[in-house]
Amino acid sequence: MAQEHKNNGGRPAALVTGAGRGIGQGIAVTLARAGYDVVVNERGTGDDTTETVAAVAAVGGQAKIVLGDVADVSRHAALIGAAAAAFGRLDCLVNNAGVSVLSRGDLLDATPESFDRCVAVNTRGAFFLAQAFSRYLLATEAWQAHRSIVFVTSSNAVAISTNRGEYCVSKAAAGMAAKLFAARLAPHGIGVYEVQPGIIRTEMTLRSKDRYDALIGSGAVPAGRWGTVEDVGRVVATMARGDLAYTVGQAVLIDGGLATPRF
Repeated sequence: MAQEHKNNGGRPAALVTGAGRGIGQGIAVTLARAGYDVVVNERGTGDDTTETVAAVAAVGGQAKIVLGDVADVSRHAALIGAAAAAFGRLDCLVNNAGVSVLSRGDLLDATPESFDRCVAVNTRGAFFLAQAFSRYLLATEAWQAHRSIVFVTSSNAVAISTNRGEYCVSKAAAGMAAKLFAARLAPHGIGVYEVQPGIIRTEMTLRSKDRYDALIGSGAVPAGRWGTVEDVGRVVATMARGDLAYTVGQAVLIDGGLATPRF
């Protein structure tokens, strides 16, 4: 039997993991602009989470912080429960939290520690959090809003980078998870989507600014520019609203053409 929850006056609510900075923060703000209340998730509280709450408020939205480590699968049900309680409902999960390699280097020098870290967050955490959220949705009354899960993977889910192979493997696996959940949940009217960001200007990517500037300058990105967190956020908001409701797990590349085959 469907559970009943006191809703929040009709506004849909989204849980965005890793929302304290970068792409996650951009997604949170864009969803707020689209009329969502936003649950900001990070492992711990700090300036980044409060900055996201302030950024959401600046565009007229509401945000609340729910802490939790997506790598801790044993706490996923509690995380979903707390996120749903924040605004009385939960319509969308954005599986955005992710980590990169401990250090870039030769594929032959990749360590089990770095591999396990990438998989624990990018793959295992995303998979089981989607599972917990799916169970919540199937047990909960549906409001008049599209229900969805969005996996934020990477252009490295399809394009190899041998100096961070463990990251590529983890993101490729997360992309498969998106397809699996999409097929499982489509009969229930729940949309599952994947976005594959390319070179997006964030605090993390700016550490490799010279390398990426050179790559863009060489013509590897036909759009001729860095991507922005708003570029990613707009696509995620489109998915969350249900505007791509007849897609089932297909990935949308947000990379300015970086991964488009050419000769």
